[in-house]
Amino acid sequence: MDLATVIGIVGAIGFIVMAMVMGGDIGMFVDVPSVLIVFCGSLFVVLSNYTMGQFFGIGKVAGKAFMFKIEAPEELIEKSVELADAARKGGFLALEEADIPNPFMRKGIDMLVDGHDADVVRATLQKDISLTTTRHEAGAGLFKALGDVAPAMGMIGTLIGLVAMLSNMDDPKAIGPAMAVALLTTLYGAFLANVIAIPIQAKLENRKDEEQLNQRLILDAILGIQDGQNPKVIEGILKNYLAESKRQVDTEG
Repeated sequence: MDLATVIGIVGAIGFIVMAMVMGGDIGMFVDVPSVLIVFCGSLFVVLSNYTMGQFFGIGKVAGKAFMFKIEAPEELIEKSVELADAARKGGFLALEEADIPNPFMRKGIDMLVDGHDADVVRATLQKDISLTTTRHEAGAGLFKALGDVAPAMGMIGTLIGLVAMLSNMDDPKAIGPAMAVALLTTLYGAFLANVIAIPIQAKLENRKDEEQLNQRLILDAILGIQDGQNPKVIEGILKNYLAESKRQVDTEG
């Protein structure tokens, strides 16, 4: 579980609720028409931008912001060097039974074992990288759309509340509920966009970048192994994917 996402969102909601409680009765911040306009209205507007399948997959997409397991680049480099050493000693067939948890790396190694040309391996894996990136972008785009729509729906609710208020100026009892809709829809829109949608969008984009970096690292490793490069050379090339502070300088020889 990604604790940063959970702590960040839950913490933000907690402080907002605390401020509401400290400001008086929390019930005054609850208004059903405002909820319908912002939350339900925003979801239906976003639905119009996507297919039914994409929209109802929103829960699965959102889950990647909270539950997403990905190998550290250092682990992939270590595994790549191990595979390169095995290939130099026993040929590509020696890799057939190797323990490779990463499915993208497993696919690349299987292509080497099957004897595919370097151009075919490169094209196939690059296509996989492109499709994976597209899927991540679609998920993040859905939450970006929600983050864009929510404040606008809040503004629509505000205008509805103001119209209702101005239309009933002669009835003091109608002014309060109309003002509640006017103000709370703006609050709900800002909340939905800035506390929920935008943080999840940003985290999904981070996931995309992390997976893309790992896949490009694996692609270079696979091509290096296929080319018969020395494992130490492959290791040096792959360490370029690490931050400068994480690279180990080899001072031997």
